[in-house]
Amino acid sequence: MSGTANQHDLLADIAARLLARGQMLATAESCTGGMIAAACTDLSGSSQWFERGLVSYSNEAKAELLGVPPGLIAAHGAVSEPVARAMAAGAVAHSRAQVAVAVTGVAGPTGGSPSKPVGTVWFGWAVDGAVYTELQQFPGDRAAVRSATVAHALQRLHGYLT
Repeated sequence: MSGTANQHDLLADIAARLLARGQMLATAESCTGGMIAAACTDLSGSSQWFERGLVSYSNEAKAELLGVPPGLIAAHGAVSEPVARAMAAGAVAHSRAQVAVAVTGVAGPTGGSPSKPVGTVWFGWAVDGAVYTELQQFPGDRAAVRSATVAHALQRLHGYLT
């Protein structure tokens, strides 16, 4: 089975789990620029469980759309655990959704640093009132990092909904 077919099946199961819980999903995306939201809305009937997608690419957008404190970004950088956590919590707080996934990372090929090289991605998932975070380092070019970020975000979300 292809990666697209696997992702479609995974999303169908995420949809079923959200519907069974009576919950909606919101996304807060930086490095993926809306790719997670696009994957969700590729599924027919997604309006029953997908509430909104927020692309917060700039630091200002993170503050304005998600309520991420600018001081948090100044202290830790946009690609950090505290910012991913705040993005996930902010997506729930600034939507009608009860569940959220957030991603912030360095997709490349520019923008990396010794402490945050290209491929560094912080994730946040808000589920059942808790926020979970995780750091991943993905290899490859910009397209590969973004694709791996979408896949990982959805796979972990699926696990948190069990």
